[in-house]
Amino acid sequence: MTIPFKSELSDTAGNFPEKITKLFINGHWVYSQASNTFKRANPLDSELCTEASAAQVEDALLAVQVADEARDDWRHVGPSERRRLLNLAADELVGRTDQFTKAMQRETGASTFWVQRNVMHAAAIVKEAAALTTRVGGTVIPSDVPGNLSFAIRQPAGVVLGMAPWNAPVALGARAIATPLACGNTVVLKGSEFCPETHALIVEAFQAAGFPPGVINFIVHDKQDAA
Repeated sequence: MTIPFKSELSDTAGNFPEKITKLFINGHWVYSQASNTFKRANPLDSELCTEASAAQVEDALLAVQVADEARDDWRHVGPSERRRLLNLAADELVGRTDQFTKAMQRETGASTFWVQRNVMHAAAIVKEAAALTTRVGGTVIPSDVPGNLSFAIRQPAGVVLGMAPWNAPVALGARAIATPLACGNTVVLKGSEFCPETHALIVEAFQAAGFPPGVINFIVHDKQDAA
């Protein structure tokens, strides 16, 4: 799928700052279609710590469209491959502990201990989700009709929206997407406007693990655009 963005969006596009937290749609880090951004101040010293692309309604709809188009392929990926990718994502999360520490401390004022606990808990959640991939089963249902066999098979729901808060952002952000992915769904993660960089790092880890384009998408918005 070709994303209809007016900026295909390297860091040198337009007049954007060198470092900005972007949206992640269809395997690409992009600015919002309206080119809006918002800023996050460090809660401890009120210094600017993050500038992020501010998603609008059209960005959210595009993320869902992309995820919907990716779901047919992803739902047919075998459980062993889904498990492999999730285990790789857990390792990638741990490998980004230093980056999470810097981002989460700036955006939420967290202690180093709390960041590290978040990351380790997030990795454990993702590994637990990986273990679920071969445990999605069906049920044989008794039938009143002689000679008939009735059974139910669990199917992926489709596109799942994960919403994560700021107070335990790595653990809760990973939790919001890991189990849906394990069960064959595609996801859109809506990060918190209080810690957009922290939540974007989760998506970076899953991207590095090798999840196909469109399976994971990420949007974040200014608080005034929450509705």
